[in-house]
Amino acid sequence: MARVASAALLAQPELMQGAMSKDSPEKRIAKKGEVQPIASRAEIDAFLSKVREMAPAALGGQRGRLVFALDATMSRQPTWDSACQLQAQMFEEAAKIGGLDVQLVYFRGLAECRASGWVAQPERLGALMERIDCRGGHTQIGRVLRHVRKESEQRKVQALVYVGDAMEEPIDDLCAAAGELGLLGVPAFMFQEGGDPIAENAYREIARLSRGAYGRFSPGAAKELAELLRAAAAYAAGGMKALSDLSARQSGGAQKLLRQMS
Repeated sequence: MARVASAALLAQPELMQGAMSKDSPEKRIAKKGEVQPIASRAEIDAFLSKVREMAPAALGGQRGRLVFALDATMSRQPTWDSACQLQAQMFEEAAKIGGLDVQLVYFRGLAECRASGWVAQPERLGALMERIDCRGGHTQIGRVLRHVRKESEQRKVQALVYVGDAMEEPIDDLCAAAGELGLLGVPAFMFQEGGDPIAENAYREIARLSRGAYGRFSPGAAKELAELLRAAAAYAAGGMKALSDLSARQSGGAQKLLRQMS
């Protein structure tokens, strides 16, 4: 579970070191009301069974857009290193379909929640992630959900992928924000590391209300997470057909999504 670091560390959360490229500017996600300045194979299989009800993702001739959100509090450090490598597989799968633009969102500390610009190359996203170090703090899932809603209101976002291990916020607020994503047609794919029951309950509700899907993977299980990320990317880039095609190629992750969303 995410833990609070020392008061001195959290009192003055530092900005991420290193400026991002001009066409992929990092931006701070405003707080609400603020002006913008341990998984078994069966559980992973169950994740992907829910996708059949979903509408097509990207329209013909358009690249899909996916928000890749990560809990960057201290407990996430081991998985963060793996995620830096695994995100490239999302792009590789999407490239077979027609491409995918991804925005990286992360939170850490007491009040730091940031988003990158939209990127189309896996190396660039990996470079952005490598600049970030995990720090103690509480979860800020609500801010992530509200940010995705705002992005999709400006230009359609096909899916949110969230990877975390904890939840420390009012569940009703998260459910309301998830419902708004559902109305906009933005499914949230909620991937949980470990088996915290509070986080599981929240992630399942967010997935249900946004018409997405929930999946759990064992701590450090890079292969399991990679399957789930590839499946989510396939959906964002090419909708149900792409996900079905991936499942036909014997992808366990895609098969789980399909079963859960049927």
